Amino acid sequence: MISTTYSKLPGTTTTIFSVMSQLAAENNAINLSQGFPDYEADPKLIALVADAMKNGHNQYAPMTGVPALRELIADKVNRLYGAEYNPDTEITITAGGTQAIFTALSAYIGAGDEVIIFEPAYDSYAPTIKMLGGLVKPYEMAPPDYDIDWEMVKKLFTVNTKMIILNSPHNPTGAILRDKDIEALIKLTKDSDILILSDEVYEHLIYDGEQHRSLALYPELRERTFIVGSFGKLLHTTGWKTGYCLAPNYLMKEFRKVHQFNVFSVNTPMQVGIAQYLKDPATYAGLSAFFQEKRDLFRSLMGQTKFKLLPCNGSYFQCVTYSDISDEADVAIARRLVKDFGVASIPVSAFYNRNTDHHVLRFCFAKKHDTLEKAVERLMKLT
Repeated sequence: MISTTYSKLPGTTTTIFSVMSQLAAENNAINLSQGFPDYEADPKLIALVADAMKNGHNQYAPMTGVPALRELIADKVNRLYGAEYNPDTEITITAGGTQAIFTALSAYIGAGDEVIIFEPAYDSYAPTIKMLGGLVKPYEMAPPDYDIDWEMVKKLFTVNTKMIILNSPHNPTGAILRDKDIEALIKLTKDSDILILSDEVYEHLIYDGEQHRSLALYPELRERTFIVGSFGKLLHTTGWKTGYCLAPNYLMKEFRKVHQFNVFSVNTPMQVGIAQYLKDPATYAGLSAFFQEKRDLFRSLMGQTKFKLLPCNGSYFQCVTYSDISDEADVAIARRLVKDFGVASIPVSAFYNRNTDHHVLRFCFAKKHDTLEKAVERLMKLT
């Protein structure tokens, strides 16, 4: 008899995002859990994609991505960060940010390799590392500020340390990297073979006059770094699953070896339409202001509840503590909010390997204003 008990991820169940979204649907709740907008993308963008379909761009794209889109990304990164990436050899279009992360890890992580991650962390990092036979070395950040003590991070380094994964602006906390973090990272990785995976899918969602410290800005880091971007966050089109990866040529060669046998290529009409749409930088120049308005509204509304707001400098997520409301585990209160009050959130313990529970919930504010108002109106009833 063939055994069906083997699993590469024996302790892994359905992602918390799917669980909470399904629970929200079952209870007709307002879904502030999963990170996607409830409003439409620019009709101009939709029309450009439709035109691409009508004009025959419906077959396989090149494995590396449509040339015009790769060239546009190269121009954009150079303009924003002063970094030069060769669109032919150092930029690859991916089926979303998560696929780019999976592919970069798959290209370099094997049995016994150690990867340092900063928790709470996007939930694809750890399972992918484990599936590849690697060892997750988590550094646990804590509320309210989720600061990084780099002297403690240094203690996680061993001769087997292969990669560090960073995420800024950070999901789920909304924290951002500061100059001190960059300085420490440069010092820790200097004269080493350690690679970096920088998840920058929220690069344009940064607030209060802060600047995004892309690792593309720093030659010492850029030479060892995969940078992951997402058009879903940039264009309010998360369902299109279109992103990209930047890396120096020697790293991208290995990335593409995996990519070609993973998805091979990414949907062609979306690439063609996006390349046309993003020719004008004005299409995304106001994105920070657009989302800051939503963040400020949501924080103002939530100030009328018993939840305590944590800082939010980027992303489209707001974390809150509920210590003045309940001693429940965060998973328990998240489920209760859906069933009894009709609002879905994400318990932040799900972003820790050990399910560390600081009594923090994450809400997505990438929603229409009336959606946020209705949600908070319900949350105000929680006493």
